[in-house]
Amino acid sequence: MSSPTAVRAVPWATEHLGLTLAHVDSSSGLTIPELVEPGLRRNPRRAHLLVSTVLGKHVPTDPTAVIGAGDRLGDLVADVLGPDADPVVLGFAETATGLGHCVAARLRARCYLHSTRRDVPEIGTSAGFEEGHSHATSHQLQPTSVELFAGDRPLVLVDDEISTGATAVDAIRALHRQNPRSRYVVASLVDMRDQGHRDAVDDAAAELGVQIDSVSLALGRTELPDGLTDSVGALPDPVLNPVGARTGTVERADIPWPAAVPEGGRHGFLREDTEGFDAAVASAAAALGDRLDPQRPVIVVGHEELMYLPLRLADTLAASGFRVRFQTTSRSPAYVLDQPGYPLRRGFRFTAPEDGEEQPRFVYNAQWPDEDAVVVAVIDAAADTDRLTARGGLLDVLTAAGTDVLLAVVSGADPRSLRAARAGASS
Repeated sequence: MSSPTAVRAVPWATEHLGLTLAHVDSSSGLTIPELVEPGLRRNPRRAHLLVSTVLGKHVPTDPTAVIGAGDRLGDLVADVLGPDADPVVLGFAETATGLGHCVAARLRARCYLHSTRRDVPEIGTSAGFEEGHSHATSHQLQPTSVELFAGDRPLVLVDDEISTGATAVDAIRALHRQNPRSRYVVASLVDMRDQGHRDAVDDAAAELGVQIDSVSLALGRTELPDGLTDSVGALPDPVLNPVGARTGTVERADIPWPAAVPEGGRHGFLREDTEGFDAAVASAAAALGDRLDPQRPVIVVGHEELMYLPLRLADTLAASGFRVRFQTTSRSPAYVLDQPGYPLRRGFRFTAPEDGEEQPRFVYNAQWPDEDAVVVAVIDAAADTDRLTARGGLLDVLTAAGTDVLLAVVSGADPRSLRAARAGASS
């Protein structure tokens, strides 16, 4: 991360449209302009987008910076809870699934779970809640067992940004109906709430008879100019799916994964899973490293909610000497503009690889400044379909731009096997 005193250029959206992300305070030494940049989207409910510089979602990011931000946030949570809290952690899909796992790892949390928008019928949904301004609003919780979050341990809810706090409160209400507890912590990279939003969270805490604390790396304020939605609508239509002078290549690497080790937090990740996960990551990274040119930069691209495993692969490759950046695909359409000072310079729209999914998916930037990088696209078994390789799929749009792709397919744990193993361990 850059120094807090570094001089930063005025963002394009601030200079030309007046959209400003102002810094208010910090608990980490980092400022709002260091942590987020103003982006845009054509959405009547919310025309602005906070593009994180430390999340690894829209912008290729040094994996050590992503993990470092999660560690800092986890330390702030630990300061609030104290050393003996033994919390459980919930991350919000899709953007904070990896961040939440980083926080849980830093806290050595008893259990980590992230919400999901991918329905797995054989597991079923234990609870759900809504997110008002998101492109995809419904969150499902699908742990292998509701007992994973049972008890009165503090629950830490992790999101990349807090704009109003409404999503966190809706999640707390849903979880509190299922398993009442006395304390919650809402943790985010940036907190952009005004006083009215803070008061609403306090009112909800009083209504439920619980304590809700909030921590973030920095506090800020979003200053929206009048008519921003119309201003974004008047901009030129974005140019997506650029075509390069050559067609890139595709290679495939099948990465075996232990059947009893969760590859992420979609169905619950226990503290006891950490050793097996770390070993599996090391093995997978070694297999990928054997397929990569150590002289060529690498961009590891995870798929939507599958963030933490690709992040850890990227970090392990970086520790082995590769030049690596990390990011993921997204469900959310954002406005792309190839102008200096704007964070989303290049964009791709592609067919969702999962069978039955009709909405398109997106990936932004996916490039290394002034060098020809190889993209390592990390997917799980559910995304390993003909749609992935068909015309208009992820591999098609990336290679059409001249990008060489190494497709890393992680077999993944079987959630039914996880459920059976955990039922046996608890009996």
